[in-house]
Amino acid sequence: MTQTLPDFSGPGPVQMYQDFLNQGQFLIQQCKDCGQFVFYPRVLCKHCGSIALKWVAPTGRGVVYSTSVVRQKPEKGGDYNVALIELEEGPRLLSRVMDVDADKVKIGMQVSAHIAELDGVRAVVFYNKEQGSKEW
Repeated sequence: MTQTLPDFSGPGPVQMYQDFLNQGQFLIQQCKDCGQFVFYPRVLCKHCGSIALKWVAPTGRGVVYSTSVVRQKPEKGGDYNVALIELEEGPRLLSRVMDVDADKVKIGMQVSAHIAELDGVRAVVFYNKEQGSKEW
């Protein structure tokens, strides 16, 4: 099967992902050939090598796969967590769980995605599903 190279004259996949976030949309890529979901945004499917990637809206549901606490002095903003979230669709992404104390984020915790501003940049963050009905 011969594939035509993607058009690289426009914004790359990382910029497109950020543009979607800036518009209030959390989208990830899905391969049209193998059906697998892909994250971090890229030009080729990491599963089969296809260039046939489309942007789709994930459910926003996920589970904390791994977590760590970053320790900071209170005047620098205090402690926060960095969590590896496994989306319902399969891909994992680094983010933060926002509505739980950094030390209370646990592996296996169910979370839901939201778009928030972190350090002046729109990003996907997560909230503990048991804390309310916040869905992005």
